[in-house]
Amino acid sequence: MTAPERGFPDDEFAARCAAMQAAMAREGVDAMLFASEPEIRYFTGFLTPFWQSPTRPWFLVLPPEGKPVAVIPSIGGPLMRSCYAGEVITWSSPAAEDDGISLLRDVLRRYLGTTGRLGMMMGRETALRMPLADFLALQDSMQGTMNNMALHNMTAAVQRIRMVKSRREIAKIRHICGLACDVFEGLPAWVGAGIPLSGLFRQFKSEALGAGVDDVSYLVGSAGPDGYDDIIAPPSDRPLAAGDVLMLDTGCVWDGYFCDFDRNFAIGSASQTVRDAHYRLDDAVEAALDVVRPGIAARDLFLAMDAVLRPDGIDLVEGDDVGRYGHGLGIQLTETPSHAAWDTTELAAGMVLTLEPSLIYTAADGGPRMMVAEENILLTDAGAELLTRRAPRELHVLD
Repeated sequence: MTAPERGFPDDEFAARCAAMQAAMAREGVDAMLFASEPEIRYFTGFLTPFWQSPTRPWFLVLPPEGKPVAVIPSIGGPLMRSCYAGEVITWSSPAAEDDGISLLRDVLRRYLGTTGRLGMMMGRETALRMPLADFLALQDSMQGTMNNMALHNMTAAVQRIRMVKSRREIAKIRHICGLACDVFEGLPAWVGAGIPLSGLFRQFKSEALGAGVDDVSYLVGSAGPDGYDDIIAPPSDRPLAAGDVLMLDTGCVWDGYFCDFDRNFAIGSASQTVRDAHYRLDDAVEAALDVVRPGIAARDLFLAMDAVLRPDGIDLVEGDDVGRYGHGLGIQLTETPSHAAWDTTELAAGMVLTLEPSLIYTAADGGPRMMVAEENILLTDAGAELLTRRAPRELHVLD
């Protein structure tokens, strides 16, 4: 498998910034302030695992035109200067009193003047990655030169831009999906009864790294007789046993872009109840593939899958408490939109989405079990292109 070129040329970031600046002009915003990893990386290419440390704040200011201005700790200066940033202002961080706030204030004053409007991310799936006390101090420090630092929520505009991927982004996601599919397809050769789930997780990560992924940032799963009842817990040391259903859900990364899909397996044998659950999930995926096209809403995908999973409009057992049947995908494991009954986001060509139906059913022991399926797709003008190699309709039974 030939890998795409790593990174992006400057024209990719220039287009992203220009799209954001056009949105700023439409909404009367004089500058954008970003303080979280996805947005700083999206607009500059600043890719580093150093975000794992919560110690230092990082700021990016996007002016009405031109390249963004980075206000960051000096430890990140060399990397940021190689990225798409017009000016890189640094300080020694962590600092006891003023951890970059006065520098950030001075940059914002250039663009906001005395009556400017500052755009920020404030909505669903966003977070302000700086101490609240520092943000309040920034507001206070701006009052001396402004009548009021007016804040404007630009979440929707940023998310609309990020939801539609460029051809280079799509190539990276397609590549990581292919690598992870290879790992899943090789799994039957080394998984069977007696293997502890914790050991299986370690082996999966080893296989994925050996296949060429950069990182296995996300790996969850579960196993139990006739099914599982948890899809986010870390693995236990319990050995797999005949009659178990195993699920692994991975978010592998290549050059900063995620895949996100799962696969289900039965150990030794599978009951008809388990097989039927797998059929129903496959039917739900098919229903979504039948209706997905540009112009429909994210909720339409939910409704198409839900009609298969809960044809009577009621929960099968206790209800599906996962909350949605898929989401966007890209530089984050989960992005907007959500395939949920409330999400009216209009889908457009170039979006990368997951289809993730789930259901709860009754196992042979009378208890509830869960099963989840997931595929990754690219939305095109013609409909959907699978980026993952779709799971077979028949549940794979491992000897």
